[in-house]
Amino acid sequence: MQKSIAIIKNAWDAIKMGFLSIIEPIGNLLIRLQVNPNVFTTVAFSTSILAGYFFATGSLRWGALFVVLSGVLDILDGKIARGSNRVTRFGALYDSTLDRYAEMFVFFGVAYHFIRQDMFISSLASCIALGGSLMVSYVRARAEGLGFSCKVGMIQRPERIVTLGVTAMIHEYALAAGIVFLAIMSNVTAFQRVYHIYSQVNGKKNEIIDEFDKMG
Repeated sequence: MQKSIAIIKNAWDAIKMGFLSIIEPIGNLLIRLQVNPNVFTTVAFSTSILAGYFFATGSLRWGALFVVLSGVLDILDGKIARGSNRVTRFGALYDSTLDRYAEMFVFFGVAYHFIRQDMFISSLASCIALGGSLMVSYVRARAEGLGFSCKVGMIQRPERIVTLGVTAMIHEYALAAGIVFLAIMSNVTAFQRVYHIYSQVNGKKNEIIDEFDKMG
């Protein structure tokens, strides 16, 4: 089992590296043109709204196209920010905030489509997938706020975008299967991150509990 997971992970890493090498020249050109990375963050968000709209209206392949495009733009805004030395705290906050809203629009669009098709389980799974996706991001943000590194996880945002894009491009039933997969694995990933932090503190739970008590 572990060997199979390792093979899949290595294959996925190779695909990501190949894709990044393809868009590298585009990123370098935009850096030379001194494009503001926040512009790309905004455009990526707008593209996600379009993806959600197309999913909601049943144009699944258009939704797939725009959700993948939003992912590409999201990668480019980070590359531009780092390459042009424009990494700012506000930029990071702005990017993370719009990313979460972008996922809400996309998953709500998918859920609405399944509701219209009387596919209750799939619409419910869309909401669970959205909750899991938000929790994956929340756990990382909360952990980093406590001073831990938390970039682990099987199903992070790139994997979610690829799953939605590929399955929606194939067929409605493939999208339904992909949504169920995300509903399960996004929540597994959230708990995986919690366990990762638990391991970092060697089981000293009181340190984390105290921090949560302060929030209350």
